[in-house]
Amino acid sequence: MDIDEIAFDAEEKMEKAVTFLRNEFRTIRTGRASPALVDMIRVDYYGASTSLKELANLSAPQANLIVIKPFDPGCIKEIEKAILASSLGITPNSDGRIIRLVVPPLSGERRQQLAQQIKQMAEQARVGIRNTRRDANKKLDQAQKNKTLTEDERDQGKKEIDELTKKYIEQTDEVLQSKTNEIMEV
Repeated sequence: MDIDEIAFDAEEKMEKAVTFLRNEFRTIRTGRASPALVDMIRVDYYGASTSLKELANLSAPQANLIVIKPFDPGCIKEIEKAILASSLGITPNSDGRIIRLVVPPLSGERRQQLAQQIKQMAEQARVGIRNTRRDANKKLDQAQKNKTLTEDERDQGKKEIDELTKKYIEQTDEVLQSKTNEIMEV
């Protein structure tokens, strides 16, 4: 493997870590309603586990309301069961055609808990990025031992990997700060 392949592979893995973190943060409840809170809920639909976003239109017409309009009104009971079984902690209100979820405001204590939770998630992403750096550096060292890279090329490759690491750690910090601000808004 040459330097470019190693760096490209490392960058791809680091990007995946940040993307995964962003997707995880979408599911964290803030004081505002967002369809992302429920779109990953799995519903037992005719014996198959199906995501809610595949079964219904999801919208947030108000800051504290999520509206779920199933494509098949016959699956409303299953959707309600799945919402109740989820870790969301919101009771669905149904009129037979549409399910409404009223998102209550977060208490100060719950906001602090969520802030701690997202800090831990961000730290896991940082660890993943650093592990990718370590693996890439090992590949560079191995290539230098195998005489496919010179010592200077290896050092240049390590410098490039360190720059990538710094870039993606900064992205992780920005995503964390943005979500923390969103949670702490009153």
